[in-house]
Amino acid sequence: MPSADLPLNAITTATSAAVEANVANAQVLFTGTVRPQGTVGSDITLGSYHVQVDEPPALGGENTAPNPVEYYLASLLSCQVVTYRFWAQRLGVEVDSLSARAEGDLDVRGFFGLDDSVRPGFTGVRVIVDVAGPESEERYRELQRAVDAHCPVLDLTTRQTPVVTTLNVEAR
Repeated sequence: MPSADLPLNAITTATSAAVEANVANAQVLFTGTVRPQGTVGSDITLGSYHVQVDEPPALGGENTAPNPVEYYLASLLSCQVVTYRFWAQRLGVEVDSLSARAEGDLDVRGFFGLDDSVRPGFTGVRVIVDVAGPESEERYRELQRAVDAHCPVLDLTTRQTPVVTTLNVEAR
């Protein structure tokens, strides 16, 4: 049985109580805004944080910051690590060390419209997780199954997410 006094389990317990008291407490809204910067770069505000996005020269940028698909890989990796840590505590799985890396295959013909049969996004992503500790391999595989079932950014990739784009045009 996982210990309720571990910090991540305490967060889960508190969240569970808040949601039980009022299911509306389960809903969270995340927002972001963006302004163009440079030739193809962006200045993005995410809550109280600012991040920069650019492209390598081959894609018209100045390589001053990660590009959007690199930020996707960063989002996926960081979400995986957070989810591994939460679920390790929840399942009572001891983890001595944890690291992950990811790589994605992208064919630029889709983005540039050179071949409309080519997808503009990643055609494949590989996540490699390295975990060590005193548990059996099966316990770590159980942990991986829990992470794969509960990682929000992985879910965004593996299941279709409805996106509605609204274009507001101001006539001159």
